[in-house]
Amino acid sequence: MTESTQTSVPVTPSAAVTGMVEHVLALAATWTRWDGEPVHLDGRVHTPHKAIRRVADHLVDHLAELEARLAGRDPQPDHWHASLITTEADLAPFTPEDLDEARSRLTRLAGIWAARLDALPDDQLDHSPGEGWTFRELAHHVQESVYYADAVGDLS
Repeated sequence: MTESTQTSVPVTPSAAVTGMVEHVLALAATWTRWDGEPVHLDGRVHTPHKAIRRVADHLVDHLAELEARLAGRDPQPDHWHASLITTEADLAPFTPEDLDEARSRLTRLAGIWAARLDALPDDQLDHSPGEGWTFRELAHHVQESVYYADAVGDLS
């Protein structure tokens, strides 16, 4: 018997972001069945609306960082309350209209990320201006936003 090896194809920065959004939206498509009971995980409260809010906030926050650094400016300090708080809006039922809004919002944000990342040469992705992660690392960090959607899970 011979051993087969599987080579892993590196995920491009833009595919990391767009793939994350596709994953989140696939789970969100099941959230219209949410029973209103928040999920408690890792000492935090998770709901469908909160997951969408956190993914969108994470995309906006780090896109603003990327753009500021490209422009030679310091990024605006982060003042998000993040996942530490759960707002009344986070506890609202997740309707088909909310899913439509999430699809529009997150798909557009992922598209902006993809356009920006695909326009950057590898050298700039790996040796990015300013302080912080390289832009390649930043894209893969944003990919970790799947955590919020995975916390709510598939409610099929």
